[in-house]
Amino acid sequence: MNKKVLVLSASFRKNGNSNLLCDEFIKGALEAGHAVEKIYLNDKKINFCRGCGVCNTTHKCVQKDDMEEILDKMVEADVIVMATPIYFYAMNGQMKTLIDRTVPRYTEISNKDFYFIIAAADDNKANMQRALEGFRGFTEDCLDGAREKGVIYGLGAWQAGEIKNSPTMQEAYQMGKNC
Repeated sequence: MNKKVLVLSASFRKNGNSNLLCDEFIKGALEAGHAVEKIYLNDKKINFCRGCGVCNTTHKCVQKDDMEEILDKMVEADVIVMATPIYFYAMNGQMKTLIDRTVPRYTEISNKDFYFIIAAADDNKANMQRALEGFRGFTEDCLDGAREKGVIYGLGAWQAGEIKNSPTMQEAYQMGKNC
């Protein structure tokens, strides 16, 4: 069955390690016949949530930026890949801002498969748990029917592009192919 795969890349560097892992995931998913769209969050205008509460009743955000379009795509997708570089053992602010801004329609982001891609200079998986807990708090505790299908750990990669020689690239490709 062909699936709609949405890849959300929060890397600020297009040749950054988490973004390169996204591209490998995409390569595998395309080879498997899935429809794939990648949103490079750095190219989008996504304001911080103001906590005004208007969206709790209207299901629309009062802010006019790119988040409404992204939310539409999240609702329509079968598979969502969330990728972030790790900054001080947590997801970066760009990804957290995206998650915060799902409030108007988060109840519609249901019955999705999720993959998480994290890239860090640290090479210890245990130190990445805080970032994963942020993703899991969103998906497991807030979304109905969310299924975590895989985590890709791009560890030990500090400089942009260092991940290219890692076996993690093949892992990302295989997860994309099997999504």
